[in-house]
Amino acid sequence: QVQLVESGGGLVQTGGSLRLSCTATGSIVSINDMGWYRQGPGKEREWVASITRGSIQDTADFVKGRFTISRDNAKNTVYLQMDVLKPDDTAVYYCTGRIRHLGTDLHITYWGQGTQVTVSS
Repeated sequence: QVQLVESGGGLVQTGGSLRLSCTATGSIVSINDMGWYRQGPGKEREWVASITRGSIQDTADFVKGRFTISRDNAKNTVYLQMDVLKPDDTAVYYCTGRIRHLGTDLHITYWGQGTQVTVSS
């Protein structure tokens, strides 16, 4: 069984920073792309950032220049450094990973349980 566990969410003032972490655990053979999505109150879930195994990054335009995604392959962990936070960034943030576990030849998309980020004005 594979799990993605996020941490690092919380309450921060406008202009502040937070760093989210997400670690994959279980019988993992390999992890391809990892990424972050978010869902704000009353909004649909939206893609925020993604990173390949070789650390090629991509971020959504609305966070470009403020958020940075990175990963540590040895730790099966992806990070999201969020700077210059705005109230519109308030959301539950979910990490994802394309993971191959023991017993399969396929990479399957897994989701974390989400971590709340609240930015006060």
